[in-house]
Amino acid sequence: MAITQAMCTSFKKALLDGEMDFSSDTSQTFKIALFTSSATLDASTTAYSTTNEVTGTGYTAGGNTLTVVAPTTSGTTAYLDFSDTTWSTATITARGALIYQSGGSNPAVAVLDFGADKTSTAGDFTIQFPTADASNAIIRIA
Repeated sequence: MAITQAMCTSFKKALLDGEMDFSSDTSQTFKIALFTSSATLDASTTAYSTTNEVTGTGYTAGGNTLTVVAPTTSGTTAYLDFSDTTWSTATITARGALIYQSGGSNPAVAVLDFGADKTSTAGDFTIQFPTADASNAIIRIA
């Protein structure tokens, strides 16, 4: 079992099919769920599942709702970002995360690999997204 950071292949197809809208369709909600080291998440992940999702104080199944920072461009790269998100007063251990579109089949967007277990004990567990620019944003199309 492993978590491998990747943009999900099914997400790439959903973009081409016009099924994902990060700016004009406010009915589309994106979430981030945390997973243990027992999870298997990678580019082939197609949807959110509770299998091997984190449990603990301050964490609710399904994770946190993300705030989308509007898509933009720089040069020939289009990108978008999310605002950082925090689980407050949480006692949890996570090895990675899944960004997904909430609703319907809960389609997967991206897998995040933390590189090692990350733990909070009655404290804040924060996902800090990289700088929103053409070189670093969490979702980039070059």
